Amino acid sequence: MRSRGFTLIEVLVALGIVAIALAAGLQATTALTNNALRQSDVLLAHICAENELVKVRLAKQMPGVGETDVACEQAGRTYKVHTTVAPTPNPSFRRVDAQVFDGNSPILRLSTVVGRF
Repeated sequence: MRSRGFTLIEVLVALGIVAIALAAGLQATTALTNNALRQSDVLLAHICAENELVKVRLAKQMPGVGETDVACEQAGRTYKVHTTVAPTPNPSFRRVDAQVFDGNSPILRLSTVVGRF
């Protein structure tokens, strides 16, 4: 007389399928978490870069050609903002780049052109 139930092979196959599905779910969750952290870093870096570009735009004189580094603290984190001012073919304008770093890792770069006032 045959008993009702699953064989050992059927149980192992079912466990293998469940394990693969759980591993895929874990990878998806990890990717979503990393993307959320990256989005937060980009938002805070954008605020830092915009602050530096606004400082240049609000200055009463043309920015001098060169590079500067400043620290920017946002949400309890400190970022480094590297600002580069470069000449353009038209002497009435300067190109300003603000690149934000978290340690040595670049996060974001914003650029603008500033004219004489």
